[in-house]
Amino acid sequence: MKPFRIRMTHELIKAYELEDYMVDIDLPDGYFEEVDMTTFHSDDYVELLKNISPENQADYKDQMIRYNFGEDCPVFPCMYDYCKTYTAGSLLAAESLKAEHSDIAINWAGGLHHAKKCEASGFCYVNDCVLGILEMLK
Repeated sequence: MKPFRIRMTHELIKAYELEDYMVDIDLPDGYFEEVDMTTFHSDDYVELLKNISPENQADYKDQMIRYNFGEDCPVFPCMYDYCKTYTAGSLLAAESLKAEHSDIAINWAGGLHHAKKCEASGFCYVNDCVLGILEMLK
């Protein structure tokens, strides 16, 4: 999971002039604050995501084991904001499809489908795929 891959994908799209066939959707004002990851994930798991950081992870030793943080799911700076950002992109894509503003919607940073309700897994912390599906089912 390397964020530079998102930037690289965007550069390839520009190089092949594919952006002429695409529409970027910007997050509306206040949208980021409204993202609710507890639609799928447990409240206590999301609370841990909010509070844990590389500096304080020793204070959360028991929760790290319980929620599968470690080698495959390391704690990194700004982890909660990162998760909330890619989740917001997937939710916005789902809303665009649901409202029939788009036939296809892609979130280059999304697709982190290994996360479980109460557990990180395979470098995935928030399952934006499930959250997007739940949004479309509303």
